[in-house]
Amino acid sequence: MTSTTTSSSDDIQARLASRLKMRHLQLLRLIAQHGSLTRVAEHMATSQPAVTHALAELEAMFGAPLFTRSARGMAPTALGEVALSRAQAMLQDLGHWVRDMEAARAGRAAHLQVGVIPFIPGRLLAQAIGRTRPQDRGITVTIHEGTSDHLLARLRGHELDCVIGRTSAVLAMDGLVHEVLYEQEPRLVAHRRLATRLGRRPLSWPELAQLDWVLGQRNTPMREQITDFFLRAGVAPPAPMVESLSAKVIGELIAANERAVSIVPADIAEELARLAGVGVVGHRFGWTLPPVTLFRRAEASLREADALFVQALRAVCGAH
Repeated sequence: MTSTTTSSSDDIQARLASRLKMRHLQLLRLIAQHGSLTRVAEHMATSQPAVTHALAELEAMFGAPLFTRSARGMAPTALGEVALSRAQAMLQDLGHWVRDMEAARAGRAAHLQVGVIPFIPGRLLAQAIGRTRPQDRGITVTIHEGTSDHLLARLRGHELDCVIGRTSAVLAMDGLVHEVLYEQEPRLVAHRRLATRLGRRPLSWPELAQLDWVLGQRNTPMREQITDFFLRAGVAPPAPMVESLSAKVIGELIAANERAVSIVPADIAEELARLAGVGVVGHRFGWTLPPVTLFRRAEASLREADALFVQALRAVCGAH
């Protein structure tokens, strides 16, 4: 049984290695996108018979249908879903290959695609990038911002090389490895005059709930923890006046509204006090936010630039 399965797998691998072309990968993606060979042919500016022939070639390599056909269009089979996922990853890797070549022509060692959640200090990233010098050459980096769940989906799809996010019990971790970089303490930030008043007496959660809150989006680890803290204090969580993941927007909103407050990491609170002129309330909450964590694909082999960037992040975050 095992010998037969191995032989079949070896045969498929041999066929793919000798016959698979980039146009087959693009075809898979376009069929899944358009659901019709006619529309795919129009998109590719070719004939439908040519597209049908290319799909037949591809299905012959796998030895099974990759799509089902119905009045509603074409949909991938279970095998087609696997092939499509791998095809999309290979096309993404091809794009990364091009960016690495562009970096090399510019005298850099490599190009990194890094996902970063909000509320990570810019100076931390700048220091880690500056310390990453493979063969004594710098790197180029594209920063992609978003929530942890959104960025991890892109990491699995090979769009990103790594993600600096937050751990959470609700995040799907299949196919990923992670390591905690550092923890952040929360700070209450407010308009300067309001921060002064709040700092003169013990915090009252019922009173805080009546203020104008600026919070991150729902279902993000930080927002969920803030909500949970209000609930544990026996107070209904406030409905935010504004939802935003931008530290800059949060700072400007709070600086312009004498009733506005938010909870942000301590290092971000310091930046907002310096750049936007908000006040930082001196009280400590006695809890930490979900830790800042580095995520990578479990099967990914690290290039020298990737490994050095990880080492630089560890060093910078360890000293943070």
